[in-house]
Amino acid sequence: MNLRPRFPVQRDCVSSSSRMVDEEKTNTCGTICLKYLLFTFNLLLWLSGGAVMAVGLWTLVDKSDYISLLSSSTYSLAAYILIAAGAIVVLTGILGCCATIKESRGLLIVFFVLLLLIFLLEITAGVLAYVYYQELNEELRADLKQTMVQKYQKPGEEHITRAVDKLQQDLKCCGSNSSADWQQGDWILTYADKRLVPDSCCKTPTDHCGVRDHPSNIYKVEGGCISKLEEFILQHLQILGAVGIGIAFLQILGMIFTCCLYRSLKEEPY
Repeated sequence: MNLRPRFPVQRDCVSSSSRMVDEEKTNTCGTICLKYLLFTFNLLLWLSGGAVMAVGLWTLVDKSDYISLLSSSTYSLAAYILIAAGAIVVLTGILGCCATIKESRGLLIVFFVLLLLIFLLEITAGVLAYVYYQELNEELRADLKQTMVQKYQKPGEEHITRAVDKLQQDLKCCGSNSSADWQQGDWILTYADKRLVPDSCCKTPTDHCGVRDHPSNIYKVEGGCISKLEEFILQHLQILGAVGIGIAFLQILGMIFTCCLYRSLKEEPY
């Protein structure tokens, strides 16, 4: 009876088993690396969400007086969208950490959907900001002069008075197009009290300093407050846009890492 040696078969089994162990180790190392990458990403996402909320709140709170002079609500709407996106980002970062630690495929799906939602919100805010800037100059020229000369110091319009005073002092300007704008409208006829311009036009504001409209006493800026306010809003839109682009880049990386980790994890038992 001819018996063949079985050693080659055993060697094949050992070799196959060794390959499986090596492959499992490789997969495990890859999964661990992805977990650390995603965990680091979630920390950055959480911090960036706080930054987005801070920028949005600063825009609404610190510059709320300026916003009251604008007839359109698009500027404030873009800021509200960023605040909402920032709050969702913070919550999403916490959820992402939980999903990463627990290696839960279900939580990773929810995390991915939330990242996509935030991404869409930021695109919406960006489109609103772009459209708004295209219409900004026309809106300011149509509405700002009328608002300033008709409502300044008018009873019941105290918020407009505060906004105009703050605008002219902060941006160092006088009148919507020029200081001559104050010679028209209700203010010069009713509330001026011999002043040619409001006291907030003065370089050093004092009571009734607006009786002199000489360039040595008041701000005379080419283009008036319209050009200054347009420049100010453009700078803020650029800040909001830069923050949004930075967060969007992080989200794209996060979605890629999430998909990779999702595929590397085994199916959860039911």
